[in-house]
Formats: sequence, C-alpha cells, structure tokens
Amino acid sequence: MTENLPRILVVDDERPIRRFLNASLQSGYAISEAASGAEAIQVAATERPDLIILDLGLPDLDGVEVTRRLREWTQAPIIIISVREQETEKIAALDAGADDYLTKPFGAGELMARIRVALRRSLQADNEPIFTNGDLTVDLTNRLVTMQGNPVALTPTEYDLLKTLIKYAGKVLTHRQLLHTVWGAGYETDTHILQVNISNLRRKIEPDPTRPAHLVTEPGVGYRLKVEET
Repeated sequence: MTENLPRILVVDDERPIRRFLNASLQSGYAISEAASGAEAIQVAATERPDLIILDLGLPDLDGVEVTRRLREWTQAPIIIISVREQETEKIAALDAGADDYLTKPFGAGELMARIRVALRRSLQADNEPIFTNGDLTVDLTNRLVTMQGNPVALTPTEYDLLKTLIKYAGKVLTHRQLLHTVWGAGYETDTHILQVNISNLRRKIEPDPTRPAHLVTEPGVGYRLKVEET
C-alpha cells in the first residue's frame, strides 16, 4: 500500500526527467509530480511530502524562491537538481534552506543514497546524545570526541564546527551558513578562517586528511559531514 511509503514530490518542468525519477523511485516511495514552482507549492501544501526533489530551472518561479517559500512552513528535506553552470543558484538555494543538490545528469543509485540520508536525518531526534559514524564517535552531552577509541582534543571553535556539521549530518552546509552559525554575524564572508579550522579538524578526525572520509568538500559551495550507509 502506497499509504505506508515515504512520500516524495518531484518538481521538474521536463517530462523525461520526471519520468526517469518516477521510474527510479516508485518501487520504494509514493511519488507526486509538479511541473512548475506554483504547482509545487500547491501540491506540497496539499500532500505534505516527506521529501522534495526540486529543479532550479522552473518556468515560473525561481527554484530558490520556491525553496524559500516552502521553508516558511515545512522542514521536509529538499534535494536540488540542476545543471553544472548554476553553481551560484545552488548555493543560494542551500542558503535558503535546501538540504542537498545533484548535478544533471546523475545516476539513480546516487539519488537513492542521497534520499535515504536526507530522510534518515529528518527522522533523527535533535537531542541524540551520541553520534557515531564509522571510527568517529562524539558524545554531545559531555563534549567528548574519539577516533578509533582514542580521545581527540579539539579547540572550542573546532568542536562547535564539528557539532554543527553533526547536527546537519549528510546535508550540504554552505560557507556562509557555517560561518554565521559558528562565528556569528559579520563573519559570513571570512572563508579563510573556515578553511583553516576545517583543515585543523581534518588533521584530528580523519585517518588520512588528504582523502577525507568524514568531512567532505563540496567544491565552490561548502562542506558536508558524510554519513555511512547502514
């Protein structure tokens, strides 16, 4: 019965893309479709999907504006799909509240993995006291970080940065979002201080800092705490 399946709203003005997404997802999800921004907002309000896949290049409303309007009343994960040339728009959409993005063309396997992570994160309690991801464990109550069972000493700023990434594990966080959250207003453009702290954090929590397994760079956009599939 589709009533028990997670509900996904697919928003794209290209029928072949909607057909591809529907075929890729219909075995595990209940799918609704919209071909414009206005229709997306209306369908989302009526059907209350568990996740929204949103194309930025819509014929009426800008995808960033759609994201902003949806975020006024829903926290359902939003995965942006767009062409590579629209990197600035992807950043704007993420800053507006989107959770992730995929660049067209993309494979069904990657999309499914992103959906599973986004849905799992949206269902997790915000007050989860212990975060475990592979060989990394963070006791959020006692501010204790361990790698492979060994304690890791972080500066207060490094810990706040890691805690923010854990709170949104699996979600892309833009440079601006991280700077505003960790350092506060007025630091949103100081990417150098963010890069330095990310580098220091990687040296402490990554088995190989040159090939990060946990703290992944999204080129030109920001960072993501990559979560292992379970």
